[in-house]
Amino acid sequence: MTIIADNLASLSIADPVVRDNLAAWPLVRPGSPAPDYLVLDEALAAGVARVTEVSESGHVPELAFENGGSKPVLLLDGEELVGARQNRVLNLTLLVAAGGKLVIPVSCVEEGRWAWRSRHFESSRRSMYARGRARKTVQVSRSLRVANARHSDQAAVWEDVRAKAEALAVRSETHAMADAYESARSRLQTLTRGFGPRPDQVGAVFAVNGRVAGLELFDCAGTWEKLGPRLTESYAMDALEHEGSDSGVPGPRPVADFLIRVQQAPVERFDALALGEDIRLGGAGLVGGGLQLGERLVQLSVFEDPDTDTRGRGRGGARVVSLARRRAARMER
Repeated sequence: MTIIADNLASLSIADPVVRDNLAAWPLVRPGSPAPDYLVLDEALAAGVARVTEVSESGHVPELAFENGGSKPVLLLDGEELVGARQNRVLNLTLLVAAGGKLVIPVSCVEEGRWAWRSRHFESSRRSMYARGRARKTVQVSRSLRVANARHSDQAAVWEDVRAKAEALAVRSETHAMADAYESARSRLQTLTRGFGPRPDQVGAVFAVNGRVAGLELFDCAGTWEKLGPRLTESYAMDALEHEGSDSGVPGPRPVADFLIRVQQAPVERFDALALGEDIRLGGAGLVGGGLQLGERLVQLSVFEDPDTDTRGRGRGGARVVSLARRRAARMER
């Protein structure tokens, strides 16, 4: 069995939590260990880690990370960092050793700003909305295969953020993803009420608008307790595009079929920039990525492939096609 199949086989699926057009099936594994790492929020709050621009002039697709603590720090794919010259999201999950320094690959989610707001980045305590992470996963996987790099298509990410803002009727002077989240704050709180972590929960399968959308999984229940709420919110941001729709909830069979496809999907491995291996998953209409450390699956996200998924979509849910490519000046500032 692959490490993914082995992990999924060890899980129990609890009854779904449903609110309007958002549903989640908790994934439970009794007896998971306590995390032996800090999540980024904890490390930044404790002052043992910092994230900065790579230089005074900065470089859009890269940031500098330093872990001055005594434990590894987990940086989560899609996690948003705010401040400095412009807001960014992580391109993939990293586990940085104690004392480690690293240039981390990121994507900009604030197209209209390139000006200092602070010298260090802060955690926004949120992740990029799920369908945006799915599209970025496709781009980063392609970059790994073709060039052994970890780049997104920055112009496509900007178009995607604009489409999300348009779908939610949000205006932002700097086209910041953060403004879409802040505008939707009260609606997100209402929609995600009751999705809190269960005992021994290490992940969840999510459905949006009546269809299975993705899976999120960690090695420890303690990590899900810290990061699960923001991942739930990332699916809720997509559900808001179909707010009020009477889409129903998928039955057990679509969820089981999705998990079987995840178990059977081909997996590629690449040396990680920090600890462990980057794993990338594709095929069977799925895209995904995560981090493996030895025989341990630290983190995994898997989505329906946004290029082949034919689900019904709201105003901003159609596949983003970058018609107005903005590569030049912004990409190499």
